[in-house]
Amino acid sequence: EKKMKRVVFVGDSKTVLMTAEMSMKPLIEKGEVELLTYENPVQLLEDVESGKLKYDLLISDINMPQMNGLEMAKKLKQTESVKLKPILALTTENATEKKQLAREIGLTGWITKPFTPDKLLMAVKRVLRIR
Repeated sequence: EKKMKRVVFVGDSKTVLMTAEMSMKPLIEKGEVELLTYENPVQLLEDVESGKLKYDLLISDINMPQMNGLEMAKKLKQTESVKLKPILALTTENATEKKQLAREIGLTGWITKPFTPDKLLMAVKRVLRIR
């Protein structure tokens, strides 16, 4: 009995969240993945720290009003329950210094915006090793 993987998506853009849900649809329908979305990174951190939230993969936007996605990732990488879990950041094409920082924080990789549902799906499958 293989366990369903939990993917958490953090972003304040409705469009990006909708694209994410669309991308994951095939995996959700096959029961491979469950998708949770958060619009507020501060709320996500609270839920992780209180033990309410665990995930197998986190995908996060970087520019959010409440908190920068990389700051959130840094805190998560210092949190025992999820520190080994992969994080993918959504960045724009030319965010070189952001990518460098992401690497230093320990992110697994990034998805360049704007992205197609296909591209996101491929990244998720690769990181979670879903065939």
